[in-house]
Amino acid sequence: MPVTADDLEAAVSCLADALAPATTRDWTTRPGTGEWHARQTAEHLGDCLLSYAAQLVARPADRYVRFLAVADEKASPAEVLEFAVAGGRILASVVRTTEPSARAYHPTGVAGPAHFAGMGCVEVLVHGEDVARGLGLALDPPRDVCARVLAAMFPHDDLDVDPWTGLLWATDRVSLPGRAPQTGWRWQGPPE
Repeated sequence: MPVTADDLEAAVSCLADALAPATTRDWTTRPGTGEWHARQTAEHLGDCLLSYAAQLVARPADRYVRFLAVADEKASPAEVLEFAVAGGRILASVVRTTEPSARAYHPTGVAGPAHFAGMGCVEVLVHGEDVARGLGLALDPPRDVCARVLAAMFPHDDLDVDPWTGLLWATDRVSLPGRAPQTGWRWQGPPE
């Protein structure tokens, strides 16, 4: 079953619910993803989701739509979270209203709305977890959404674990006994 706009909406709601209690903290002093702090990670998330939406609207065949979306430099953590959530909801709206046969550029391959929804879910859940961990929190996403995202974006026929744990493993956030780490991870491109 493909990843849907409803799946993306569920992931975005999970992000908003998990991070809202920490919006009174300083996100510039908390870890996010890699070298980024929590604010930079959340800002990347908003930009990425808006970029995916732009891809589906403009449908370039060989490049990204040329823009960079950033939160205002004076935006509070609550406003940066709002920026990320808005990006996710805009992408979900675009996925919902774009014909399934539409295609647009992504470095892993020209993709349709379901694949952009899957990529958006990975971004929301994984980077959301990165921010949450830096703030001493955790995401608890719907497992059915994680299962669809994992199957679509990181197919591992023999991966017999909780789908959220599997998604975190596939994106090099956790280790699994008997499995090599997923260093340099990349999701599977869209089917031909």
